Amino acid sequence: MDNTLLSDGDNAYDVVVIGGALSGAATATLLLRHNPGIRVLIVEKAEKLGRRVGEATVEVSAFFMTRVLGMTQYLNENQIMKQGLRFWFKNDEVQGVADASELGPKYLARIASFQLDRSTFDEEVLRRACLAGAQLIRPATVANVKLNSGGEQTLDVKQGDQTYRVRSRWIVDASGMAALLARKNGWWVSNTEHPTAACWSRWKGIKDWDGRELAQKYPEWSKTVYGLRNTATNHIIGDGWWSWWIPLKGGDVSVGFVLDQRLVDFPSDGRKLGERLKDFLMKHPVAREMIADAEYDEEDMHWRRNLAYYSTTFAGDGFVLVGDAAAFMDPFYSPGMDWISFTTSSAVNLITEQRMGKPMVERVVKYNRDFSVCHSRWFAALYKDKYEYMGEFDLMSLAFRLDLSLYYWGVVEGPYNRGETALFAPPFSPPSGKFFAWLMSSYNSRFAAIARHRRATGMLGKKNRMQRCLIPGFTLKRSDTLRIFPMLAEWLKLEITEGWRSWGAQPEYPTKPQPQPVAEPMPAPAPAVSMEAS
Repeated sequence: MDNTLLSDGDNAYDVVVIGGALSGAATATLLLRHNPGIRVLIVEKAEKLGRRVGEATVEVSAFFMTRVLGMTQYLNENQIMKQGLRFWFKNDEVQGVADASELGPKYLARIASFQLDRSTFDEEVLRRACLAGAQLIRPATVANVKLNSGGEQTLDVKQGDQTYRVRSRWIVDASGMAALLARKNGWWVSNTEHPTAACWSRWKGIKDWDGRELAQKYPEWSKTVYGLRNTATNHIIGDGWWSWWIPLKGGDVSVGFVLDQRLVDFPSDGRKLGERLKDFLMKHPVAREMIADAEYDEEDMHWRRNLAYYSTTFAGDGFVLVGDAAAFMDPFYSPGMDWISFTTSSAVNLITEQRMGKPMVERVVKYNRDFSVCHSRWFAALYKDKYEYMGEFDLMSLAFRLDLSLYYWGVVEGPYNRGETALFAPPFSPPSGKFFAWLMSSYNSRFAAIARHRRATGMLGKKNRMQRCLIPGFTLKRSDTLRIFPMLAEWLKLEITEGWRSWGAQPEYPTKPQPQPVAEPMPAPAPAVSMEAS
């Protein structure tokens, strides 16, 4: 029941979940499913969950929402089916959408994913957790958390003018970027190797990528794709930055950008944030065409620096961190909700095993090792220095096809073919993950080096006009893994024809100085913000 006041008596629970958005509510739901009779309390600080970035899902998180949480019918009725990822590139010769180079699917998606209005979606997940038996107290805040390994945890819950002492065997930190336990205990670390910043809002009046206006204006362009462009996550790409365009149920479009602060400047010049956001986007010819008559919501405008961070501890015998409370890498490729899928599933499994009487010491050690390895390899494989080459059509087209194929055959295949227990093993953590992390980080770092050489010689963006890389789609057939070999051959050819010029070169960032690695904490009264936009 919402807004349930705790009593002054015995406030004892098996699990207290801090945070009622997706990661917290999903954890509560699964705990109740696998542990009949368990007492679960959810403490949510917001009276009503608001919109947040993190609207786009990908295939693993779609599996989690549909086949694990059982929300297929709700998603079909209340949210938008996503049609993959699409990218738009420019150089000085590109005038509009038709002559920008394009990367994306040619047909409709084979495996489902969704575009979500997180305010309505998260509330629905929370409602279902309460129907399953969780007790919810909101709006309420948590303070004075005292952890006791293998014993009883205590915390103070404040609602209105009242503060209640609560006891629990387990605490699940689902507080999002507030990262309550990690910050309190000194585990929170800013990832200074990846100094990104983001600005975003919601818009109305953005042109329909599949609409009649653009089809009449560019008839040949409109016929090149047989699927839908408008319900994809469209990415408008520049040198050192990218912008997401995500349609939401009801007509709004989530639009924002992420930049590498070493490469791109977004100065504060005294104007409103929305004006600066629009001016920044209008420098790209595709964005300029699409938002010519659009308006942004001035009340839904956000800016954040130094996005990437992680916790050095993910669990102990009595506590576990899930979702953004455990780590955040980058919104590109929408990893955030996949991360939620793995962390919540694994957290529930850990707590369930303890309740079954299984010894915890080795399990906790393995849990922390697996997620630490997962995070470090995931970051190195996909995001370290990716913004160096993100704006290059040819490099990004090859990287995207390699990334996507390895995601399908190394990550998506697991839950779809083996079931939800595959979510107990986070990506890159099994022994085979070492090889694939090495492979992905190798081509990622090489493409970054090639782009740095192009930047130094004035050759950036030369292939960004009138090129198309339209992908027919991937399946989960084992035989499809052979398709990776022609891609590796393309990489070899690239090294022979151009890459050798950058062999041995050291990374340099002459455009922008390294920002100070100082965390910008979330404002205390604001709800936690999730960044999973791709």
